[in-house]
Amino acid sequence: MTDQRPLLRVRNLRTEFKSHRGTVRILDNVSFDVGQGRIVGLVGESGSGKSMTALSLMGGLVPSPPATVSADSIMLDGVELTTLTKDQLRSKRGRDMSMVFQEPMTSFNPVITMAQQVGEPLQIHGNFSKRDVRDKVRQMFEMVGIPEAKARLDAYPHELSGGLRQRAMIAMGLICEPKLLIADEPTTALDVTTQAQILRLIMELRDRVGTAIIMITHDLGIIAEMCDEVNVMYAGQIIEQANVYDVFDRASHPYTRGLLASIPKANEKPDGTRLKSINGMVPNLARLPGGCRFNPPRCSDAMSVCSFKAPDLNLLENGHKARCWLHDKAGASL
Repeated sequence: MTDQRPLLRVRNLRTEFKSHRGTVRILDNVSFDVGQGRIVGLVGESGSGKSMTALSLMGGLVPSPPATVSADSIMLDGVELTTLTKDQLRSKRGRDMSMVFQEPMTSFNPVITMAQQVGEPLQIHGNFSKRDVRDKVRQMFEMVGIPEAKARLDAYPHELSGGLRQRAMIAMGLICEPKLLIADEPTTALDVTTQAQILRLIMELRDRVGTAIIMITHDLGIIAEMCDEVNVMYAGQIIEQANVYDVFDRASHPYTRGLLASIPKANEKPDGTRLKSINGMVPNLARLPGGCRFNPPRCSDAMSVCSFKAPDLNLLENGHKARCWLHDKAGASL
């Protein structure tokens, strides 16, 4: 999606869960790039595979068994992660790539102080004294805008508001100055004012530190405000890829257009009509429909080929891709 060599290059990432009912593929050949210092969005409905993509990339965070994570290639700053041992991958996690998890209310251990938890990556990946760790945590608290930073070091999670806990989570993710930060719904359960502060903080840190960011959200407003490139996910697949301007100005997949149509327009006067929605439900990954996964009644543009043959992710122009038969004339004639 960018001219320079990507910091992160993911090719055909697959995650499967095995049960007594059989094997279910949660992620189906997910591929995308993240450029140096870029913010790349993963957007889609709940259950589309956004968070599972993040957990699979981090390595060791998806329970195995019953899960199996594989990929043709996951290249981070020139290092092929799929060939690393568990110990080698663990040395990368937290240092070269880190993650800000959902739900700041429950992500921290309630019986361990903030200084201990936020400073843990330093203790794992560096040779720091306790005093050095506390000093670095204090500096990070100040950088992310936590007031009275020194006094918060010995606080427990329940003594901080949701907004401060999320800031502390971001400080924890950045304390080792990673090359890549994965932010999974970083504004979940926060009020609107705090959401805006957190998003502004993430962008300021990107500009200051140069960290590349994967922003996971179901909120297209966040995507429009923050992201350089966008990957739209549906039922475990990426169904559209483009720069953020093309996604909003020239959405090419019916699902993406449906998501955009469901957003209320600030410049339109209320006329009593209901907001548009996408018909039907996200399919059960254990019982996927034949052909395209975005099938009737969800898709109003469906053709006969959609019911029996799955489309590829077709290149349109300027790196814009869409997984739809509308953009494959040869296939659409089947």
